[in-house]
Amino acid sequence: MSDTATPLSAAALPGLREQVARPGYDRQQVTASIVHFGVGGFHRAHQAMYVDQLMNEGGSLEWGICGVGALPHDQRIIDTLTAQDGLYTLVVKHPDGHREARVIGSITELLFAPDDPQAVVDRLADPQTRIVSLTITEGGYLVNQVTGEFDPSDENIQHDLEPDAVPRTVFGFIVAGLAARRAAGATPFTVMSCDNLPGNGDVARKMITAFARLRDPDLADWMDEHVAFPNAMVDRITPVTVQDDIDRLADEFGVADGWPVVCEPFTQWVLEDRFTDGRPPLQDAGVQVVGDVVPYELMKLRLLNASHQALCYLGYLSGYRYAHEVCQDPLFVDFLLGYMEHEGSPTLPEVPGVDLDAYRHRLVERFANPEVRDTLARLCAESSDRIPKWLVPVITANLSSGGEIDRSALVVASWARYAEGTDEQGDPIEIVDRLKTRVMAAAGRQGEDPLAFLRDRDLFGDLVDNERFTRAYAEALERLHVHGARATLEASVRR
Repeated sequence: MSDTATPLSAAALPGLREQVARPGYDRQQVTASIVHFGVGGFHRAHQAMYVDQLMNEGGSLEWGICGVGALPHDQRIIDTLTAQDGLYTLVVKHPDGHREARVIGSITELLFAPDDPQAVVDRLADPQTRIVSLTITEGGYLVNQVTGEFDPSDENIQHDLEPDAVPRTVFGFIVAGLAARRAAGATPFTVMSCDNLPGNGDVARKMITAFARLRDPDLADWMDEHVAFPNAMVDRITPVTVQDDIDRLADEFGVADGWPVVCEPFTQWVLEDRFTDGRPPLQDAGVQVVGDVVPYELMKLRLLNASHQALCYLGYLSGYRYAHEVCQDPLFVDFLLGYMEHEGSPTLPEVPGVDLDAYRHRLVERFANPEVRDTLARLCAESSDRIPKWLVPVITANLSSGGEIDRSALVVASWARYAEGTDEQGDPIEIVDRLKTRVMAAAGRQGEDPLAFLRDRDLFGDLVDNERFTRAYAEALERLHVHGARATLEASVRR
């Protein structure tokens, strides 16, 4: 890292190099009307970027962001951003190697909930807070994958359900904030999910209201009537920041940033226009504000997100470690385009204004960006939260309609093979999943029971009972064990 790089702070902004874009508005005039839980890379590459862009257009300074870390491991990001006055650098990586650096200024307050939970409740209770947004990961909504109902078994949720409990969880904070606003006769805030879930706003409504109902049924009834939970589709590939990103930012742009964010050029946000207490004019910053998000979100979840799963396990088992390596391999490109065209796309409703063929090819181009360096390990992580939401609905729809399912069966089988925890050279694979013990145990039983992995109905529903699917799945799994991932893929593409 360059010794001459300038540590990022509000005071340092005027002295940054000319090629570093920075806020064109007076941050001293910004007030935070959005409270955001989960100030990770995606939020900072996406929602916070859009708000910053909107402010750079010359207005909307009342829509600043108060970032909240609710989990113990959030302390590092909260401390880092606090030391930088809420500022961070967004680095856009173009396929030709060109990089753009832009300092984002829309986060003006930061709170670490474990240190001062009451401060978070007070911030939510304050009428100035008009939107509470979320990037808490797919698993953070605590949905039982089979029943679709709220699963309250988490120990911190159980704590938050105790009378007069000091909140520990996002659900606990949101409900405490809404309870305070109801008691004060104040307008409730909107809860806006920005996570990769089908019907993410509907899921947030159902799960958070179910939590509230266990605490206070009257409050839950009030929430049902008065609190808006808009649906949204969000899209921007945002890999984990590594030390090389920090060093290159310092060397190339002269900015010493403790936690910059790197991302691809593409970004999209489709947002349902349903808010309790107003919203920023996000359409002026390029957000598609629509009446119905469902077609767009299904397109993204079943094509982009499911394709990430289609490439990550097979790619890893074939010896690749990055998404761009996989998507520069014609064999994998053929497989991905085949999945998207023949299995994912037929399950979609009409998507207004979108050329699906062009969208599919654009996805492959995005995945193949060598500058992004998105790791397959990241894409393989938390599969038990991803496959059931992104790929199982595709399989179920195609089984119902008589559509193609062989490629999807291979993807599920490749997860099952990956979950065994060793690659084709016998080297260990680090499985990152909240259900790690469970999925690895099921994968370990595949020698005596080829369908052992599929028997987890919480993840796969009744797929294990469908003879057509189990036949394709078992054949794919056997090929993976006998011939390896690449040969299995070659056989699949030739069909």
